[in-house]
Amino acid sequence: MIKSMTGFGRCEVSREEKKFIVELKSVNHRYLDVNIRMPKKLNFFEAAIRTLLKKYAHRGKVDIFITYEDSAQDQGSLKYNEVLAGEYLKYLRQMEEQFHLENDIRVSTLSRYPDVITMEDQTVDEEALWNGLKEALEGAFTQFVETRTVEGENLKKDIIGKLDGMLEVVDCIETRSPQIVAEYRAKLEEKVKELLGDTQVDEGRIAAEIVIFADKICTDEEIVRLRSHIHHMKNTLDEKEGIGRKLDFIAQEMNREANTILSKANDLEVSNYAISLKTEIEKVREQIQNIE
Repeated sequence: MIKSMTGFGRCEVSREEKKFIVELKSVNHRYLDVNIRMPKKLNFFEAAIRTLLKKYAHRGKVDIFITYEDSAQDQGSLKYNEVLAGEYLKYLRQMEEQFHLENDIRVSTLSRYPDVITMEDQTVDEEALWNGLKEALEGAFTQFVETRTVEGENLKKDIIGKLDGMLEVVDCIETRSPQIVAEYRAKLEEKVKELLGDTQVDEGRIAAEIVIFADKICTDEEIVRLRSHIHHMKNTLDEKEGIGRKLDFIAQEMNREANTILSKANDLEVSNYAISLKTEIEKVREQIQNIE
């Protein structure tokens, strides 16, 4: 089942006083490019988050937004650095004696000096924190895959419709090719008769010219290969996942055959068919860029 590279997912998980909200969205990208925005308190889980995501996505530019709330009252405690406060006070007294200044230091002033009194977070239970975050991540990632899968099926239907239309155009080119040779023969014989009048026409020479012309405009090989590429792409669309690059390569080969048909075309109708093929192939390639 193919997946689009465009998707969205969201999940909210509450565990006791802790709440985790995970949202993610993705757009097209050649590789898997992940950008994570989350509170600093969760930064040490970044590698684990990226590893977990790889189980759900292989390509695309993915933006992940994580919100964390902890309503517990005792989230931190004050810490008094007695040694550092003593150092500050010692040097202040030294400055008083050295420069003959009034020492107006108060407790309230000293407490505001850097790192004298600090807020210390309580010990974090990393396992419990990860379990809650992981639950929210997996919920969001699952929804993310579901939206990608739905969009992927829509892309598949659209591409198959375009491929079926291309097969019809190929059939038209194949039907038209013998008619071109017959029309060329008739025009050639008419032109020769105009030039030679009642003089006997060399049928062998005309036949040789017809063979040369038919060989020059022959697109049998290109038609066979183009049909093969179209059917190959249809079969590839039924593969499980990770088919985006393969489909793009097949589309390039299809475009090469269409270019050759157009270059060999010596007929306005066939030229129009070839241009139509190239147009549809380009539309298919655009859609393929959305497939993971």
